[in-house]
Amino acid sequence: MIHTILLDLDNTLLDFSKAERIALSNTLKQLGIEPDEHILSRYSELNLAQWKLLEQGKISRNEVKLRRYRLLFDEYKIDCSAEEAARIYENMLGMGHYFIDGAEKLLKELQEQYSLYIVTNGTKSVQTGRIKSAALEKYFQGIFISEDIGFNKPSREFFERCFSGIPDFEKESTVIVGDSLTSDILGGINAGIKTIWFNPEHKINNSDILPDYEIALLNELIPLLDALK
Repeated sequence: MIHTILLDLDNTLLDFSKAERIALSNTLKQLGIEPDEHILSRYSELNLAQWKLLEQGKISRNEVKLRRYRLLFDEYKIDCSAEEAARIYENMLGMGHYFIDGAEKLLKELQEQYSLYIVTNGTKSVQTGRIKSAALEKYFQGIFISEDIGFNKPSREFFERCFSGIPDFEKESTVIVGDSLTSDILGGINAGIKTIWFNPEHKINNSDILPDYEIALLNELIPLLDALK
């Protein structure tokens, strides 16, 4: 039986893609750059690639923040400071929130039966601002942010630090729910807990990272958990 649920934040509970797009558009405008569709899409690709490198331990968090802009500006021959862009963007991203469909209803129902914890690789200042804006604290017994912990998902060390902060923790009664195969699901596998892949876009999994379960809608989670009792 599941008692403890670890929930990813970005694109699991909160719509990071939408928040990123709005924050980036406003950042580029402040820098005097027209935020057209092509540059927005390219930034998203570059940003995702940097976070993958962070997950693999190949670059630092600070390098993620700057490299995505340096690469973008180099590619588009834009004479702007990556440091300034990162500063503006981080401030913009920490403002406001956008829920994934069904997230609020899900949390209200889950908190009645389970111990809930957020596990996120996001930057502390950004995630703290978004969590506060969305008033998520009331649903969770704990919030684990990788910048605080000193390790990132999917490392075993990240999860061991989380587990040490959960009272009466038991691996066999714990599950992680998240949208990223390489961060959430691989992390859960590394940590020896059950995994549920949130896959709303019905992506084909061609990797060797195999979740225990998969859902496409958040409202599918509670029936799945009920079936595991």
